[in-house]
Order: sequence, then C-alpha cells, then structure tokens
Amino acid sequence: MTQPALADPVPLAEAPELVSLGREAVAAADALLVEARGRLARAVSAQGRVSGRMLDDHQYAAHALAWLATYVEALRQMTGWAARLKAEARLGEAERLIYAIGMGEYLAQVAGGIPMSQGEIARPADMGLTDADLARFATPAVRRLTAEGNSDAHRTRLVQIMTEREGAATFGDCGLDEEFEMIRAQFRRFADERVVPHAHGWHLRDELIPMEIVDEMASLGVFGLTIPEEHGGLSMGKTAMCVVSEELSRGYIGVGSLGTRSEIAAELILGGGTEAQKAQYLPKIASGEILPTAVFTEPNTGSDLGALRTRAARDGDDWIITGNKTWITHAGRTDLMTVLARTVPGTTDYSGLSMFLAPKTRGTDAEPFPDATLAGGEIEVLGYRGMKEYTLALDGHRVPGDALLGGVEGQGFKQLMRTFESARIQTAARAIGVAQSAMEIALRYAQERVAFGKPLSAFPRVASKLAMMAVEIMIARQITYFAAREKDADRRCDLEAGMAKLLGARVAWAAADNGLQIHGGNGFALEYPISRVLCDARILNIFEGAAEIQAGVIARRVLEGN
Repeated sequence: MTQPALADPVPLAEAPELVSLGREAVAAADALLVEARGRLARAVSAQGRVSGRMLDDHQYAAHALAWLATYVEALRQMTGWAARLKAEARLGEAERLIYAIGMGEYLAQVAGGIPMSQGEIARPADMGLTDADLARFATPAVRRLTAEGNSDAHRTRLVQIMTEREGAATFGDCGLDEEFEMIRAQFRRFADERVVPHAHGWHLRDELIPMEIVDEMASLGVFGLTIPEEHGGLSMGKTAMCVVSEELSRGYIGVGSLGTRSEIAAELILGGGTEAQKAQYLPKIASGEILPTAVFTEPNTGSDLGALRTRAARDGDDWIITGNKTWITHAGRTDLMTVLARTVPGTTDYSGLSMFLAPKTRGTDAEPFPDATLAGGEIEVLGYRGMKEYTLALDGHRVPGDALLGGVEGQGFKQLMRTFESARIQTAARAIGVAQSAMEIALRYAQERVAFGKPLSAFPRVASKLAMMAVEIMIARQITYFAAREKDADRRCDLEAGMAKLLGARVAWAAADNGLQIHGGNGFALEYPISRVLCDARILNIFEGAAEIQAGVIARRVLEGN
C-alpha cells in the first residue's frame, strides 16, 4: 500500500504562530541577558556599587553586554511592531519576511556572537555565559526561529518583492499612522526633487549646501519641528523628527544634519534657558532666521568634555570667551554658537563648565569668520561635507552678560547632557536614512547590471545582501521609534537612545559597505554615488558618542539597572 506523501511544511514566514514564537524567543533572550548582567555585575562591583576602574578592566565584557542588551531590545521592539501590524491586519508578506529573517538572524548572533565591529565579536563566553546558559536559551521557539528564519528562500522572496516595488524607497510597513506617513511622503518628494540630483556633485566639489535649499527647509518647518508653537515652532514630537531626518538623510546626510544644530540649540534653550532667552532665540531658530552651531569639542579632549580648557571671564557686564575648539560643524555660515566654556576658576572637571549663547556674524564662502575675535580653518574630511568642519579659535570673543544660558554658572555640562537623548535619537534616524540610501542605490544597480546573462539581483549572494539591508534597516527603525516615543512621553530614554544610535550606526556602515561591494569595481569609482554614501556612513560610528563610548554608557546603565 502506497503511503500518502507528507505535505511540505509551512514556511516560517507564513506560519500563523510566527509572532507568538517571537514573544517566546524574546522571553528567552531576556532571561539570558539577566544571567549575563548578573555575572558581569559581580565582577565589576565593589561594596554593592559598579566600580569605574573595574568596569574599565572588564571593558570588552562590558561592551559585549551592551550589545547583548541592544539586541534584546531590538528583538522586543521588532516583536511589538509585528504584533501591532498583525492586530491591525497590516502584517503582509514583506513584513512577515522581514520579521522572520530579522528574528532568526539576531537570535543566532546572540547565541553565536554579535559583531561589535569588523574584527570584534561579542561571544557569550565573554560575558561569563556557559553552555548550560545557552542550552536554557535554546527554547523550541528560539531553535525554530534560528533554524528557519533567515533562510535563503526567505531572503530570495523578500528581494523579489523589493524588485517588484520599483521606485519604493522604504520596504515594509514601518508601523506608523497616516499622519507620519504623510510627513514621510512630503519630505521624500523634497529629497528626491531638490537633494538627490545634486548631492553627489556637492560632495565631489566639497561645496556647502546651497542657501536656497536651507531656505526651503526652513519654509517646510524643519528647524522648528519640535519647538513648541508658543515659541514659533510646529510642536511635533521626536517621532516626526525621526521621519524627517530619515528622508532628508536618505537624500544626503548633510541635508539631514542641518536640522541637528537647530535641534541641539533649541533643546538647550528649552531645557535651561531663561524666559527672555526663549523669547529671543526660539522663534528665530524655528524660522531659520538664526542658524546655530554647536561649539563643544576641543583638541585632544574628544569625548572627555570635563577636560575642556576654553574659558569665559566677566568683563563688566559682558563675558569674554577665549579658547580653541575643533570639529565645529557648519561654523562659518551660522549666527549663533552654543559654546561650552569654563567659568569657575580652579575647577578641572564638569562642575566648572557653563553654556553660552554666543552671537557671531554670519560668514560667507569667501570669508567664513568675519569677526575679528574668531578665526577658523577648514578640516578636510572624507564625507559629511555639505556643512564643512572647522577648527575655531575664540580670541577674546565678547558676548553680552545675558548670553549665559539660564543665567547660572556651572550648569553647562548638565544642560548639555539633557540634549543627548534627542541628539542620539536623531543621529540614529540619520543613520537609517543613510542605510536607506545605500540600499536604494544598490538595489537599482543590482537590477540594471547584467552579468552572465542575468541581473545581479538574481544571484543569491547579492540578493542576501539586499535582503539583510532591508531587514536591519527595519530593526534599527523600530528601536529608534521606540526611543522617540519614550522621549515624547517625557520618560528617561538615554539607554534606548544610546542603543538606537549604536545599532543604527553599524547598520548604516554595513549597508554602505555591502552596497559598494554589489557595485564591484565601479563602487570604488568616485563618479558612483555609493562611494559617497560609504564615506558619509563612516562618521556615524564616531560623532554624538563614539561606538565604544556609547557601549560603555549602555553597559553601566544596564549593570546599575536604573
């Protein structure tokens, strides 16, 4: 008697229990993180408190823990995204594929090793985890997602869908409501029409973004997006900021970053300024009449802001600022400097720092620093060129007495710290935009370039690269949107913002690097835009907190559990 043929198993992406499996896997990942945290906490704690010295001694393990915590949060947010879409009947084929691939790959990396950089892998053993811990982690849900999620069939089908949606820049439902998608559509049109056709030329010629583009951005409300209406802004939240930053950065990171300086200045003034300072500056920042620049970093200090040497001293009713700064973005063509300087004599740490709203004369291409008390030199850079980077010397630069932010000395570092959450959320969004640009350029090239009788996108290794770009962009997007929602709800989110920035920067670099690889030798030619995107992506792991600094901050927060 002939036995009936067994039916083919249902592919994981089509399985009705997919999201339930994800929830179970997140619970297992959470339990593994608790074990890792406990093991490392015992190694770096003294008298019940995390020791900075001991944490430095165990830096590799601490940073591995930061990456594990980031992955667990990413898995949680992806599962929340999939669950919401399923509840709203929006979890389509593309979304299910993205979810299955992403969960399968990230769970596999949790067990086998998470890439912290190209040559550094965070292994479970680095955090003191044992084979027994990993056996408990390998629940049936984890095993199935790992075995079936990131399959060649899933990746191939995802790229087929991406190829069919010609001209689409975002693949998969991002989970936002109609208002945010309308905002996305508006800024996508602006980027496609006014930025994309010119971005590569600006980069190759190392030109400042034309003022007409800056003026158009001001008219669209970019600079006042999150400033309250009573101060001339649009009163929109950080999620809207993310969407706008994504789309502008997809066009060109320089354009996407123009709003960052206004965001930082507005956050400083809203959080620490006097009512008079808010009334004086916020409406003009929102309208684009005032373009600000952040003047914090100094030579040989980097992330160690407590070692700053720039000084500000009273001179009658005014302040005189003297010192050297570096990596000052868009310094020439701005009207206002937010300057961190030391005002308390005898201090050598954060406690003596104050923040100033220091006016300056707007420069031109020919004369970027017309003030006699300011001198600057351009720093030539690989990418991120549209605003230019400068060294800046303040030689007795005089500012009025009311330029001291909040009117109180010694609060500068605390005031700056309050801006880090928003700045890192926006940087994560910029990273998503850069990754999106890389994917869009690479997909188009892979469809158009024919080798051995078929388009490059038909080759599995190329398709795999494209699929993982789409998947990781969605993962980075969901953890970034989560951080933005937390910020909008006025909840502390420095941990979530740091995770979003840490992961987003790595995703952008991977997308750009793989995009160039898809181009082959052409990708190494300056005439191809992917070469620019690669250069632009590289900075994201450095500014707004280098990846190593960011991982250290995340690790301490995870270990302290507050």
